[in-house]
Amino acid sequence: MSLFWRVFFTRAGIHFAPKHYISAILIPGIKFMTLLRLSAALLLSLTMLAPAHAQDRRVPASQAELRLSYAPIVQRVVPAVVNVYAAKMIQHRHPLLDDPIFRRFFGVPGGQPEQMQRSLGSGVMVDPSGLVVTNNHVIEGADQVKIALPDKREFEAEIVLKDTRTDLAVLRLKNVHEKFPTLDFANSDELQVGDVVMAIGNPFGVGQTVTQGIVSALARTQVGITDYQFFIQTDAAINPGNSGGALVDMTGHLVGINTAIFSRTGGSLGIGFAIPANMVRVVVASAKSGGKAVRRPWLGARLQAVTPEIAETIGLKAPAGALVASVAAGSPAARAGLKLSDLIVSIDGQPVDDPNAFDYRFATRPLGGTSQLEVQRNGKPLKLTVPLETAPDTSRDEVVITAPSPFQGAKVVNVSPGLADELHLDYGAEGVVIVALAESGMAANVGFRKGDIILAVNNKKIVKTTDLEQAVREARRLWRITLMRSGQQIQVMLGG
Repeated sequence: MSLFWRVFFTRAGIHFAPKHYISAILIPGIKFMTLLRLSAALLLSLTMLAPAHAQDRRVPASQAELRLSYAPIVQRVVPAVVNVYAAKMIQHRHPLLDDPIFRRFFGVPGGQPEQMQRSLGSGVMVDPSGLVVTNNHVIEGADQVKIALPDKREFEAEIVLKDTRTDLAVLRLKNVHEKFPTLDFANSDELQVGDVVMAIGNPFGVGQTVTQGIVSALARTQVGITDYQFFIQTDAAINPGNSGGALVDMTGHLVGINTAIFSRTGGSLGIGFAIPANMVRVVVASAKSGGKAVRRPWLGARLQAVTPEIAETIGLKAPAGALVASVAAGSPAARAGLKLSDLIVSIDGQPVDDPNAFDYRFATRPLGGTSQLEVQRNGKPLKLTVPLETAPDTSRDEVVITAPSPFQGAKVVNVSPGLADELHLDYGAEGVVIVALAESGMAANVGFRKGDIILAVNNKKIVKTTDLEQAVREARRLWRITLMRSGQQIQVMLGG
């Protein structure tokens, strides 16, 4: 009997058995044809147990199967993907012009040479009236923006809204009187690793290009590009010039805006990142409503990641969740009952792995409603309801300091809860915060940074921008400055 099994297993898997093996197992009383029928039946059953890939391989059964293609999806979506051209004038200043001896003996040229600096990116039409979403870094600092459609027509565009926190910007075509093709948003929270996607844009300026791949990972939070670290990772080829272009699914819906790549060479290595469509939707909605800034829910609590050491201390099996480090008085978090050391593990049923994941989930919730937080307090589960409302933003009184002083060239505004949330400052902070620095200004040269909070100048408390303006009017040989940086109070002395 063992010889009989050897014949058919080896035939199914490796080779044919010699004829004498078959004759050696003939059993008296059983006809040869009957044995052959039994043998054939057994062979068929063994074939059914063969590896799946052997069964799935077949010749296409029809002409239609020979023509399977992504072309119908591409033809539907590419008219809504545009090229974005941004340009700005930059002035080249020779370093010798800063030398007073050189200026004294050789004078100062009447005009400095200017050069047009251009950048290239992509964009997606999201409204028939001519509203385009792209990356903020594509148009940052631009004096002129143009949009080129797939049909080669070009239009001037105005910047409607810029959001540095998400690296997104919304543009509007000027002087248009027609309806444009658009892409509809998908629910990016429904994406799964392994889903097929296509990236569309204008890499290296070669022209509109389509690449195909899969979703390689979701919720990438250690990319370091924007405030909201929550990216879709894909292996669809993304290269310079693809920034702002579309990442679409197999239904032709927009699942993300291509933003960055990981590369050692400047070209695609199969690791690209896209901003999820649910975040893009929030920014576009703010632009459509006429806002100059994106309106998002405000929690009013500072969160920190759970390290393995913290997880062990509080008895967690794995370091996951967002730990509450502080709660602002009167904030939505405080009114919901959130307390110091609470561990947020989910929001509206969606798990929270770290503070970045929570920030993204919370920022994409619609204003006016509520969200359900599941927290652990002293090891016990608890559910809290948080209202979704914007942070109070009092008058910022934006001022650019021009008086000769260590602050010359600094743009400062009053600290408010809204600004504290935007710049990740302590919610209880008071004073005047630096939000921008001129490259050639004294403030940048002496080492001030964006986010520095000015508390006092020459022993005078600074509460509002008008206080700082008054403090720098007096010429001094020595400046005593108290500031807050990254939660630490610093005392500095600078010469006048």
